[in-house]
Amino acid sequence: MSTTPPRPTPAEHDEIARLLPVPAERERPGRHHQLLKDQLLREFRQDAAPAAAKPRFGVRRLTIAAVPLAAGALAVTLATGGQLDPRPGADPLAAVTPDSSASGRTGGQATPAAVLLDRIATVAAARPAPAVRDDQYVYVSSTVAWSSQSADETVMRLDTPHSRKIWLSVDGSVPGLLRERGKNIVLADEVDKAGRPVSDHPVGNPAPTLNSPTYRYLESLPTDPDALLKKIYAETKGSGPGPDQMAFVTIGDLLREQLAPPKVSAALYKAAARIPGVTVVDDSVDAAGRHGVAVARVHAGERTEWIFDRKTLEFLGERGVMVQDMPWASSGQVTATTAVLARGITDKTGETPGRTG
Repeated sequence: MSTTPPRPTPAEHDEIARLLPVPAERERPGRHHQLLKDQLLREFRQDAAPAAAKPRFGVRRLTIAAVPLAAGALAVTLATGGQLDPRPGADPLAAVTPDSSASGRTGGQATPAAVLLDRIATVAAARPAPAVRDDQYVYVSSTVAWSSQSADETVMRLDTPHSRKIWLSVDGSVPGLLRERGKNIVLADEVDKAGRPVSDHPVGNPAPTLNSPTYRYLESLPTDPDALLKKIYAETKGSGPGPDQMAFVTIGDLLREQLAPPKVSAALYKAAARIPGVTVVDDSVDAAGRHGVAVARVHAGERTEWIFDRKTLEFLGERGVMVQDMPWASSGQVTATTAVLARGITDKTGETPGRTG
């Protein structure tokens, strides 16, 4: 029996499109909504051929808020269960005695990903917590490119990398702003087709969730990694390509386009270490061309990579890479790429931290 997913007929495609009416432009600008349609088509083919599941990164959640934070020798160190030295001033890639409390163990040994994520969490937790007022905005500037799939072809194609800047209300009480492809998009609870708020008193994110958080919402998350991962599994149950991949993707979304308090950031990294199938990629490159070490997970022939600076362990960006041939992409094809260039807190939308503009 063939495992190649059948391509939807025109009638099936029309039915899928009919089930996805264009929503109010709150968090999904037109291009992003189209990508979500593309994902539904891929999921449709997945249902028709379970053995050939579809890629997730870059199409699962292109809403206003994803959330961010922070070679051969490293591979040898991690493979032997060595822990990265948590002492101040130590080389982030230096090995010391394994921590008996490290998560993600196999046969009593810490996995390479668990060791790396434990060190990343230590560095993240040591950062000072910013003083943030409710009337301020989280600002993130990045370079991004995602893959999409047109209605008349099955092959995914990567978009041209472009600038994306976003301002998110700290408490969600007022609209934010997305500046992308020369357009300013108001991130309000309800806007018209021209992107203008339809209410005299619009709000930005009145009901934050894991999939659409605010800074204040992130402050409320558990800082115990087991409790946090349990919450993530519970809230994503029954959606997407399976609980483990959904948990990994959700945490990745919470690393890309927001700010989180240091202890929450650390808990997210430690929670990720508890997800089965998480590995280390010795060298990866973000959308800005910066190389780093990555934490990754493979699903449906695609590897999703979270990239970190080798020396500082700061979060650089994310990349999706095919690791096997599929009907929609070839092995080695980059399916998505992002790079976080700047982040901080501003008093107004349109400003950058420390200056207006």
